[in-house]
Amino acid sequence: MAYVLAPDKQQSVIHLLCEGNSIRSTERLTGVHRDTIMRLLVRTGNRCRSLLDRTITGLKLRHVELDEIWTFVYCKQKTVPVQERRRNPLIGDQYLFVALDQDTKLIPTFLIGKRTGDNARRFCVDLAKRLRFPSAHETDDHAYREGDKQPVVQLSSDAWAGYPEAIDLAFGGRVRYGTLKKDFRNADQPGRYAPPEMVHASRRWIIGYEQDADKISTSLVERNNLTIRTFLRRFTRLSMGFSKKLENLAAAVALHVAHYNFCRRHSSLRITPAMAAGVTNTLWSLSDLIERSRP
Repeated sequence: MAYVLAPDKQQSVIHLLCEGNSIRSTERLTGVHRDTIMRLLVRTGNRCRSLLDRTITGLKLRHVELDEIWTFVYCKQKTVPVQERRRNPLIGDQYLFVALDQDTKLIPTFLIGKRTGDNARRFCVDLAKRLRFPSAHETDDHAYREGDKQPVVQLSSDAWAGYPEAIDLAFGGRVRYGTLKKDFRNADQPGRYAPPEMVHASRRWIIGYEQDADKISTSLVERNNLTIRTFLRRFTRLSMGFSKKLENLAAAVALHVAHYNFCRRHSSLRITPAMAAGVTNTLWSLSDLIERSRP
């Protein structure tokens, strides 16, 4: 008969992982073998991904910021054998595409994969499916009533070339979209680990207004990158933490995003992002998250 980890032990393991502990440190703290921890993480993470797909829908958001975070699977891209680079896209450099709402701090969607135009399109299409847009009739002049007109969502991103086409495909003219391009000094200096000095920032509207360019911002989603790197050791630079399989990385990110949205109070909101966005009206505990993610 196979040994089944007790529910309270499972919750302790998941709690430690959500708080930023690595697999091996969790093994030392709980006495559970790292292979068991990894299987539990993958199973729970996949369930959390299904939970997010079921619950994070019909959102009415005002301003969503987009960004990508670098990590790697198995080994860094420069050490991937040449014959494997085209044949196996599941190893080497990977990027976490993440969206963050300015007002509610909710992460409505994310995607993990290579930094390609195809993944940018998949990411933006999934984001569009989770938002609620006013119908054409609701925004007609004859149907307009004071205070009832729903605002169009604004999107902000960096100046990566993959976003404009992806956003146009996913949203058409239903959003305002602008880019923020930052120029740095000494960004390519070898052996430099401190962040380079930013010398200039330019904002540009791609879809929508030609004025009020100061409304274009990616500050909050870039600050959220710090949260991700703090609580997901696989993204921490200059450390020994990394994923050996893309499946493991995807499960870890799904668990983090579900815990962040539903269980962690945001310091400025005093409530969870999911509560601020109207997805739920209660604060979830970790046991609630585990229970509600079960199939």
